[in-house]
Amino acid sequence: MLDPLPTSWPAPRPCVLIVEDSYMLLELLVTLCEQHGVATLGAASGEAALALLRQHGSRIGWLLTDIRLPGPIDGWHVAEAYREIQPHRPVIYSSTTATLKRPAVPGSTFVTKPFVIADILRLARMMANEAEASDADTCPRTDTWRQLCA
Repeated sequence: MLDPLPTSWPAPRPCVLIVEDSYMLLELLVTLCEQHGVATLGAASGEAALALLRQHGSRIGWLLTDIRLPGPIDGWHVAEAYREIQPHRPVIYSSTTATLKRPAVPGSTFVTKPFVIADILRLARMMANEAEASDADTCPRTDTWRQLCA
């Protein structure tokens, strides 16, 4: 079980929405990003991700999404919804399949699983530095996102 989240932050931090159906990988990515100064929201399904986008989309600086998700909403749909809100922000797609059925959108990156966590952290730090340089908003910090991941 993940620890409860604090209700406030001392300073603005870049924010990422991580969408991953493997709960262990999701928890690992969230923990490592948080340890490296990147605020996170997490979702274990496309439906949960869309709910977070509806609620907090304007404050999410970038998206890391698995392409293959359980249910009718896959990572492509999540990214399309994100790009409607944040058309110029980065998207990182991940999948165990190296070949993509759809082309990734400009400004996006594709990583094949299993990926090296250090590579994701490098991307996170790079995006965090970019967000800080542009005075990005803070990431929403609520307990509801953890309920959406369950």
